[in-house]
Amino acid sequence: MKILIIEDNQSLRQMLGRFLTNEGYKVFEAESGEEGLKLFSEEVIDLVLLDIMLPGIDGFEVCQEIRKQSMVPIIMITAKSEDHDKILGLDVGADDYIVKPFSHQEIAARIRAIMRRIEPKGNQKNILSGLTVNPETYEVKLFEESVHLTKKEFELLHHLIEHPNQIFTRDHLLDSVWGMDYFGDFRTVDSHIKRLREKLKHETTVNWQIKTVWGKGYLLEVSK
Repeated sequence: MKILIIEDNQSLRQMLGRFLTNEGYKVFEAESGEEGLKLFSEEVIDLVLLDIMLPGIDGFEVCQEIRKQSMVPIIMITAKSEDHDKILGLDVGADDYIVKPFSHQEIAARIRAIMRRIEPKGNQKNILSGLTVNPETYEVKLFEESVHLTKKEFELLHHLIEHPNQIFTRDHLLDSVWGMDYFGDFRTVDSHIKRLREKLKHETTVNWQIKTVWGKGYLLEVSK
């Protein structure tokens, strides 16, 4: 997933860039509206973090220009908290609005919430050799043999399947699968991943595997 950050505050922009890169996103950075629009035209961007107070073209104008060609999700970032600025941002096409100062966890949660609303649902059985998943009945089959998974094991697997080859931190998986109100620790994710690997183990060669990326998290690696 590619995120474009358009923010003239260099320290904030770089801090957000490092954090989101560590979360598994590919990040592009621009310090002005003009530079941001140029990057947007050159890259396939999945989400835009857009500051309002920019030199030259402001965030409202940038949002309007992006909306002329794309419905990509846009989160407005600004120090302004007045209702009329929020309303204007939403009216010109922003999907969400976040006011400085904010935490890393808040911006990550906003991104995940927006992407959950727009991402295509359904299984990826056509790209995973031997594995079929039915999200409506929670049924899993490996080479036509039923695999019994708990509800959380299934939801964890399904989340990885929906985002093949994307690295997820343990924190992201806790929020996305267990919910933001869950107060357990990271070992919950580790133990569920371990059980999934055991239950999905098969002698036949497949084109996918649940991999650990040391220092970052987990991903479902799928080869073509």
